[in-house]
Amino acid sequence: MLLRITLATVLCGLIGFERELKKHQAGFRTHILVGVGACMMMLLSLYGFDQYISQYDNIRFDPARIPSYVISGIGFLGAGTIMVHGMTIRGLTTAASIWTVAGIGLVVGAGLYPLAILTTIVVLLSLVFLNSFEKLFSKDKGRYHIHLMVDNRANVGDILDVFETYDLYIKRIEIETESVDQRNIYIELEKDQLFNRHELLDEISRIQYVTYVHKPKL
Repeated sequence: MLLRITLATVLCGLIGFERELKKHQAGFRTHILVGVGACMMMLLSLYGFDQYISQYDNIRFDPARIPSYVISGIGFLGAGTIMVHGMTIRGLTTAASIWTVAGIGLVVGAGLYPLAILTTIVVLLSLVFLNSFEKLFSKDKGRYHIHLMVDNRANVGDILDVFETYDLYIKRIEIETESVDQRNIYIELEKDQLFNRHELLDEISRIQYVTYVHKPKL
């Protein structure tokens, strides 16, 4: 049992360390806790009720019952890492990695070490290397997103005039009320338009009542 808990800590920690390096919401500690917790639950399911089974003939053993609740319940934790910023959704990969380390913990707890190690290697390869490969075929490749925070007194027309000055075409614009005095504006430009990004952001920041200008990472 100590070996399995230790191995779950190492394998899940490796995945969590990759998330930590990329500054994601759930990092090193979260992945270790999820993996070790899942491993502990599997060990409980396999060995925690031996004395009752041997003592009472009418007790039936179902080693999959506790793990099934772990797999479904971990979704709530994963959902907490998903954040929506206007047109940008972040945290989906981290949520999937949390769900996966829960599975790794269960597998280690069941004693299937080669399967757990292979899964960890595949997950790390997908997180480290496939991210760059995926961007080559991303549907958002070439698109440019801007997030603005403005006072309610700001004139949206003045903001759109800046894009017109640069001959830029806007694909989508969303406006949401943050508070009584503040609004968020999310702007997505059409793909593959050439312009000076620094000058554009600087020009927008000079508009009256624009309090925050940000180009979110996709």
